[in-house]
Amino acid sequence: MSRKLFQVIKPGLLTTFQDLGRTGYQEYGLVVAGAMDDFSLQISNLLVGNRRDEAGLEVTMMGPTLKVLEDAVIAITGGNLSPRLNGKPAPMWKSFAVKEGQLIEFGQPMEGIRSYISVAGGFDLPAVMGSNSTFLKAKIGGLNGRALEKEDILYGNEDVHAVTGRSLHYDEIPKYQKEVTARVVLGPHQDAFTDEAIKTFLSSNYEITPQSDRMGFRLKGPELTHKTSADIISEAIPLGGIQVPANGQPIILMADRQTTGGYTRIATVISADISLLAQAAPGAVVRFEEVSVEEAQEVYQGRESLLRVLDKVSK
Repeated sequence: MSRKLFQVIKPGLLTTFQDLGRTGYQEYGLVVAGAMDDFSLQISNLLVGNRRDEAGLEVTMMGPTLKVLEDAVIAITGGNLSPRLNGKPAPMWKSFAVKEGQLIEFGQPMEGIRSYISVAGGFDLPAVMGSNSTFLKAKIGGLNGRALEKEDILYGNEDVHAVTGRSLHYDEIPKYQKEVTARVVLGPHQDAFTDEAIKTFLSSNYEITPQSDRMGFRLKGPELTHKTSADIISEAIPLGGIQVPANGQPIILMADRQTTGGYTRIATVISADISLLAQAAPGAVVRFEEVSVEEAQEVYQGRESLLRVLDKVSK
């Protein structure tokens, strides 16, 4: 049964509903979308007793102000955007109760730039091709395919398994830095670059530019030189693929990336490090560290094991 949960008093800079993405449609040209920081979204869901893939609110830089219309249990994870409940600091990485009439607000970004809000029982949203993720350019998913707006009413499902006080151990909470080391697997087009370009890529600092968004992070730094051309026959693009167009400046492709691309890719960021990158603001410094496919799989399995343990505990 649906219930009115929140009224949007202020929408924030960019607040959208996101889940783990719209999979199975890239061959038709539809992007995956989904949470930029999927780890934080999954944790917020588990803390309130939801499935890992439930949709939550992705809050970017400047958070919304939400009026609570009915008692609920929520969790806020990801970047620390100074959340407050009725003017007092609200906990992060921990489930807690909110009461009718209270205000959920955000202040100054302290660490990271994206927060995630999950509510016990999940938000009541219509699925579009199996997902509640908002893809703004196509105007689909989430709340009418758009970001939150003032006076919106957000609906939720019954919270039959709501538990407060459930938290993530301090040692497991990610630390978001202004300098990020992203582990990468080289390829698939490293042969298109000079040997010097590969060395430069793995030894230089790159800055995230203000032109970055949910589609991709445009970087500025030492130029990466191609042997001949930056162009290839268009092919499928994975999350974290690093394109290098003719200007030699890398672009890390993120959640709203296009489905295919015609530029060489020097490397791919391992999936476990995408969440850390997603919390980096324009001006942050990115370095790249080469790892093997086997090392990338080991890191992924470690993160997945943690999520599965928490999933069992939350049931």
